[in-house]
Amino acid sequence: MNAMVDASGPLSGARWPNRFRTLGTDFFTPLPPQGVPDPYWVAWSPECAELLGLAPQRPTDDATLHMLSGNALADGMAPLASVYSGHQFGVWAGQLGDGRAHWLGEMQTPSGPMEVQLKGAGLTPYSRMGDGRAVLRSSIREFLCSEAMAALGVPTTRALSITGSRLPVRREEVETAAVVTRVAPSFIRFGHFEHFAHTAEDRDALRRLTDFVIDTAYPECRDAAQPVVALLEAVTRRTAELMADWQAVGFCHGVMNTDNMSILGLTIDYGPFGFLDAFDPGHVCNHSDHQGRYAYARQPNVGFWNLHALAQALMPLIGDRDSALAALEPYRSAFPTAFLERMRAKLGLLEARDGDTALIEGLLERMARDATDYTIAFRRLARFDSGPGAANTEVRDLFLDREAFDAWAAGYAERLRAEGSVDAERAARMNLANPKFILRNHLAEVAIRDARGGDFSEVERLRTILARPFDEQAEHAAYADFPPAWANQIEVSCSS
Repeated sequence: MNAMVDASGPLSGARWPNRFRTLGTDFFTPLPPQGVPDPYWVAWSPECAELLGLAPQRPTDDATLHMLSGNALADGMAPLASVYSGHQFGVWAGQLGDGRAHWLGEMQTPSGPMEVQLKGAGLTPYSRMGDGRAVLRSSIREFLCSEAMAALGVPTTRALSITGSRLPVRREEVETAAVVTRVAPSFIRFGHFEHFAHTAEDRDALRRLTDFVIDTAYPECRDAAQPVVALLEAVTRRTAELMADWQAVGFCHGVMNTDNMSILGLTIDYGPFGFLDAFDPGHVCNHSDHQGRYAYARQPNVGFWNLHALAQALMPLIGDRDSALAALEPYRSAFPTAFLERMRAKLGLLEARDGDTALIEGLLERMARDATDYTIAFRRLARFDSGPGAANTEVRDLFLDREAFDAWAAGYAERLRAEGSVDAERAARMNLANPKFILRNHLAEVAIRDARGGDFSEVERLRTILARPFDEQAEHAAYADFPPAWANQIEVSCSS
């Protein structure tokens, strides 16, 4: 395994600029992936392939299959594992790093340079007590959610493929191995900055990393009076926007450690994630999060906490505490503003008016009280009749306290009429803001069960449905239905 190949596959002619390697070996350990025996295709994303400038069809050559399983390298690939540190569940964890990810290099694409990683391709110096492997179960979840989030319009890393192998991997039970090919403009995390702020005797490495990120991802910050302060503020604003996206779509990350926070404001590291079924602000999707630190309603504050950790890491370069705090301050207004904009869109409101916050909070309070399904409720609201005396039974019946809903609905109808909203036009707008299809845990679980038996058709079906989350897709209506009772028994944890 790990041989150089000269093949006619779609990756063989790719250009690999490999800018991250210019930072020097303080930042990584060069090493090839270990690969897996007898790999086979599990899934392929046509949308991610096209992002990379590849044909949408899954490759048929063995060379690409082996490359994306870690068994071979194309000319120009320069694999490595990067080092970083971080806070995990609010506690400093020290050195971490790519424990089961191998960076193959950057691929020159129509969208610019894109880093390509293999997740699950063996041990690295940063694996700690782990085995460097990923299992089929978690790989399917990451693949599907990465691509589903992209279709929802949420900034995210992408997933090109999954390959599988019969190689046994022990978790709570013995499972089989898989490798996910992940794609992003950069996989640099808050934890990279924390590592060099905490461990380096001098500040040269931290300065090199910061300059690299400014030059490659935030060039507009270079001409600022204080480029590092400008970088911190730009990351702050991107993170605020990302948190608003998560909250609006009902997404729970599950493990918002600083090493899982993207410097680009992307959703990164899909582990024990989940989408809300019944609306519960206190919902904790990670079975390992015993204190509920990363509950749904706490995510925006955790994002702000993590930004403070990044600011602390950058202090040796900023020097002035007041400047760092000033760069963080926009979060206090940027997040609520962004969240309010998204919620207005979800309600089909054309303009901002006083009272919108109370209207939105009133609906969410009723949904929380009655454990109303978050995605279904907003999708049904698109068919809300704003005329006087309309029954609106379809959405009303989602609430246990019908009178409380009627009181809210009267205010909503009045608000719509006040801005001259046309129901049909509003419905079209709302259906572009409220997905019909999300990756519910029970849907992923069914696909995983089938895949364990060698049937990957449900993975492909789900991928296809989730690529068009706002479309009606009447033939797939069952995938937008309420979760079955057994879905409440599904547990996902950090091993997921």
